[in-house]
Amino acid sequence: MTQSKDHKVIIVMPAYNAEGTLERTFRDIPEGAADEIILVDDQSRDKTPEIARSLGLTVICHDQNKGYGGNQKTCYQVALDHGADIVVMLHPDFQYDARLVPYLAGFLKAGICDVLLGSRIRTRREALSKGMPAYKYFSNRLLTIIENFVLGQNLGEFHSGYRAYTRKVLQTIPFMNNSDDFVFDSQFLVQAVYFGFRLADVPVPVRYFKEASSISFKRSMQYGTGTLGVLFDYISATLGLRTPKIFQADGREGTAEAVK
Repeated sequence: MTQSKDHKVIIVMPAYNAEGTLERTFRDIPEGAADEIILVDDQSRDKTPEIARSLGLTVICHDQNKGYGGNQKTCYQVALDHGADIVVMLHPDFQYDARLVPYLAGFLKAGICDVLLGSRIRTRREALSKGMPAYKYFSNRLLTIIENFVLGQNLGEFHSGYRAYTRKVLQTIPFMNNSDDFVFDSQFLVQAVYFGFRLADVPVPVRYFKEASSISFKRSMQYGTGTLGVLFDYISATLGLRTPKIFQADGREGTAEAVK
């Protein structure tokens, strides 16, 4: 794949048991949307790595399962090591519309923002009709309201897994200090606000079906509780009460070699 010479765009795919949807996701990416696609396999029990290699993707395999957050740590560090100027995270489960990758990258190229999310919630009717579980919709809405208020933002959704970051964001945020679990996503956005980056979102179509990855009700509740804890840490840091490790800029450590 080729992109414009002024910005190297790399798509990263954190993968786990994605053999049934990976090729469909890949075929949906517009030709020329990225210079490289990196798939990090988190000890899948299926043929995800083999399929990824057959499609010409750069494949990194963990020697043990590191979790969703741990997978992203490898994704971002390897993308930086490969010279990315813009990194787009696209799940290989065919849930998000990969045709929008050039548009997400375009906002960052134009300097409109530093972090761009693909919002799954344009209207309540659309989100629910596409299959988003009702409890996820309403918990998403409640958490997003709280996050916008605490962080002074105006995002339509904080919990999308379809994201684009500039190189500077990934070089600044100490993401290696974050959780290896799903709350990594919340930590990263709160960190982006803390370090003064500009956040924005755009509406994206989304698909909910059996093969698309999704966490259980119990894990969703743990994620929600963890997100509230991250907001509490943010308040503590901004008030000067304490500075948790995830907000310590000099805490960046680790290399691609260390996280494989």
